[in-house]
Amino acid sequence: MSEMLVHLVDDDDSARDSLAFMLEAADFVVQSYESAQAFLDGLPIGPRGCVITDVRMPDMTGIELVHRLNALKVGLPVIVITGHGDIPLAIEAMRAGVVDFIEKPFPEERILEALDLARDKLGAEVGETPNSEILEKLETLSEREREVLDGVVAGRPNKIIARDLGISPRTVEIYRAKVMTKMQADNLAALVRMTMAAGLG
Repeated sequence: MSEMLVHLVDDDDSARDSLAFMLEAADFVVQSYESAQAFLDGLPIGPRGCVITDVRMPDMTGIELVHRLNALKVGLPVIVITGHGDIPLAIEAMRAGVVDFIEKPFPEERILEALDLARDKLGAEVGETPNSEILEKLETLSEREREVLDGVVAGRPNKIIARDLGISPRTVEIYRAKVMTKMQADNLAALVRMTMAAGLG
């Protein structure tokens, strides 16, 4: 993975420096930017790489950056980092084509896994689960599990899903865990990718 240049966009100096240090220790070449505009001002950015951006930034959010890159037809894979409570925004990012989103706090392995996905996208779009497999997994879900899945992928919090379905938030958590297990999804980003691949996102 060391041949991939990582463009790190985050307005939080300490968070940016910490993540840059982690990535450099893993043999990545890192270029840091204090804002989305600073990154855009550097386009074209030279060697192929990927972008890691935080969602919450002043002036231009990470989501807005993703849309701007799409409009400019910049083919760099993007990984979005989000704080707790930003799931609807993260799902919007996935729909905009980002390769992964990661909730804070995250272990080093999680960001390295996301960079693997980015490298795959730079290559030949490998590592995706075939649609037929995803559909087979969806068929194993009960009606209630499917309703909870629909709510999760729509970006609704557990409380809202619970209210809509007339069940408790704790029951939603249980169904959500069952959905993750049956779909063999390690995290929410993987679950969203699967549903989008199956045409449900």
